[in-house]
This record gives sequence, structure tokens and C-alpha cells, in this order.
Amino acid sequence: MAHRRHLPLAGIRVVDFTTLLPGPLAGLMLAEAGATVDKIERPGGEEMRGYRPEIAGQSAFYTALNAGKTVHFLDLKSPEGKAEALDLVASADVLIEQFRPGVMERIGLGAETLMKVNPGLVYCAISGFGQTGPLSARAGHDLNYIGETGLLNIAPGSPSVPPALIADIGGGTFPAVINILLALIRRHKTGEGAVIDIAMTDAMFTFAWWAYAEGVATGRWSGPNEGQLANGSPRYALYSAADGALIAVAALEQKFWDTFCDMIGLSPDLRDDSPDPGATRAEVARLIAQKAAADWEPLLETADCCVSVVRSLADAVRHPHFRERGLFSGEILLADGETIPALPVPLSPEFRVTGQRKAPRET
Repeated sequence: MAHRRHLPLAGIRVVDFTTLLPGPLAGLMLAEAGATVDKIERPGGEEMRGYRPEIAGQSAFYTALNAGKTVHFLDLKSPEGKAEALDLVASADVLIEQFRPGVMERIGLGAETLMKVNPGLVYCAISGFGQTGPLSARAGHDLNYIGETGLLNIAPGSPSVPPALIADIGGGTFPAVINILLALIRRHKTGEGAVIDIAMTDAMFTFAWWAYAEGVATGRWSGPNEGQLANGSPRYALYSAADGALIAVAALEQKFWDTFCDMIGLSPDLRDDSPDPGATRAEVARLIAQKAAADWEPLLETADCCVSVVRSLADAVRHPHFRERGLFSGEILLADGETIPALPVPLSPEFRVTGQRKAPRET
């Protein structure tokens, strides 16, 4: 069984109206820290339930994001469903919603209405572009949000689809959790609730901090494959080994670059990459391509120069380092009695549930 005693959010009640990824992951993180989470879904369930593959008759994605929550199927357009939702919110500490701006107001569950019912409520709205502004009503997904904010344009190898949902998690989930916790701290001091407006696009400018600071300082804004951290430097790039595996070179500091150059035998006249970065990059690529990744790996481990082999996700999950840190030690108990690993979330072990979590429980 899961152990919740002494967890930082024990006693905190969360009502989660969200679907898909950003809000449900925020609710999961709060639940992992000890909060009780009631998830509101439309009759028949949210979209994520239909995503494959399935485990024990339930979507693996849905189960991973909603373990430990209690699910209530409510028609929020009906008087009965709305009344039950109001009852849950009246005794809640936190509400998370992820509708387009204005939807909660139209069904009579907007922040202004709910704050009258529960003045200490922390009301967190997550949306793509925020509750205000010319783009606030526009539909979008992660790729749109990073495209609208310039982040995709300065990405290495642009244009390409990044292998991570940056806006959903980095712009939605994490800022939501951070601001909810800040609001709870303030409420503890003052007793007042809060209305939090999380726009997934807003944090994308934080992710582009290097290019942003450079642009503000110089008036020149980086484009595709420009800038030291966006494939513009041979010291911070991906190179192919002889077997096609990638080597991640991040030897930015001079001491690491010198060590790396010594290890691969880079010609002295190319080690200063400022006169002709292209020539240095080409020679580094040629030298890296002479050995397979398995041959480079022991050399890189010894050199300790911020250069490493790019692993597959399967290899990374099996790596002794992450296993020893307990990232995959949590379990979700499924309806059929089987267990699967719980989703790793970036919470210190002392602040999160230990042992087994239950699969989402339906009322």
C-alpha cells in the first residue's frame, strides 16, 4: 500500500477538471506529494482513455497520469452534475482546469463564482495562450505553442519535431505546480485564495533564455542552427559514430574542449573554432565517425569532458544509475492485481508517496 503520512500536501484536496497531459500530470504530481485528487470527467470518460496501448483494459497513458486519483463522471451542463462539482469544489483547496478561456464561466463554474463559494480556493487555469490576449481563444498543441514563440525556429536541426512535449510539460505542468504551491504558501500566511493563469506559451520564452538575452543585448535574434546552444557551435552538437549512433558533444568550457580534442586527436590548428567553426565541425565529425559508439563510450567515461553516447530510452531505463536512484521503484496496482512501474516525476523521494499507488478509482 502507498504510504502518505508526513507528506507535504497531506490534507490538501484537489479537484481536477483537466484532460490529456498538462493538467493531469500536474494533478499527479500533487497526488504524489500527498494531496487527495478528485478528477472530473465527462460521462464516458476523457479522450486519453482511448489512447493505446492498453494495460488491464485501460489506456497505459491514462493510467500512468491518473494513478491514485478518484474519478467522478459528471455532466457539467446538467444541474445535477454542476451541483456535485460545486460540492466537491466547496471543500477543496485547489482546482485545476484546462478548458479554453470562458468555458468554465459559461457553465457556471468560473473563478469568480467559485471564489465566492470558497474564498480560500487556489484556482489554476491552464491554457495554450492564457486567459487574455488576442490569441487566447485559439486552439493548439505543443508544436503550435513552441512554433508561435520562436523556440522551434532556433531549435537544432530546425525545422524538426522535438522528442519532448516542451510546452505541455515545461510550459503547462511545471508552472502550474510551482504557482499552486506558491499560492498555498501565501494562503497559509494570509488566508486568501488565488486565481492563476498559466499559458503554456509564456514559459517558452524562458526556455529560449540564451537566444533571448543575446537578442536583447545585441538586437540580433538567432535563427535556425545559430547560437552556441542551438547547433551553432562545434562544441555543442551531435555527431554520428561509425555505427550510426549519436555522440552528444557539450564541451563548452575550454578545459572540457581541450580534453575532448586531445582524446579524439583534433589537429591543433582547428582547436580554436572561432575563425572557422564549419571546418572544426567537419573534422570533429570525421574523427568521431572512425569508431563505433561502443568504442567511444569507455574513452568518454574516462575523459569526463561533457561528451556522451546518446542512449535509447530502453537502455536509459535499464541503466544502473537511474535504477539505483529509485526512479522506477514506484508501482501502480492495476484492477487485475498486476502491477506496473509508476511514472517517474521530479519530486524528491522524501516528498512523495512510497509503495504502491492504485489505478484511477471510479465512483
